[in-house]
Amino acid sequence: MPRKTAASSQQDSLLEEFQALVNDTEKLLQHSASLAGEQADSLREDIRGSLSRARDTLQQAESSLREQGKIAVDATEDYVHKHPWQALGLSAAIGMLVGLLLSRR
Repeated sequence: MPRKTAASSQQDSLLEEFQALVNDTEKLLQHSASLAGEQADSLREDIRGSLSRARDTLQQAESSLREQGKIAVDATEDYVHKHPWQALGLSAAIGMLVGLLLSRR
C-alpha cells in the first residue's frame, strides 16, 4: 500500500508542477506585450523555476518507477527459480487462455 500512496503523491506533485507551469506560461503570454524590463525578467525567472521543478519531479518519478520495476523483475526471477514447474504451468495456462481469446475473434 505505501508504494501506491508514494506513487499517487508523486503523481499529484507532478500535476501541480505542470499546472503551475501552464499558469506561468499563460501569464507570460497575456502580459508579454505590456511587460517590459524587470517585470518580464521576473516572470521569466518564475517560469524557469517552474520548469526546473517539473523536470526534477519527472526525474524522481522516473527513478522511482525504474526502482519499482527492478524490484518486480527480481521478485519474478526469484519465484521462477524457486518454483520452476509452477511458473511453467502458469505460463502454459496463460498461453492457452490468450489462444482461446484470440481464436474467438
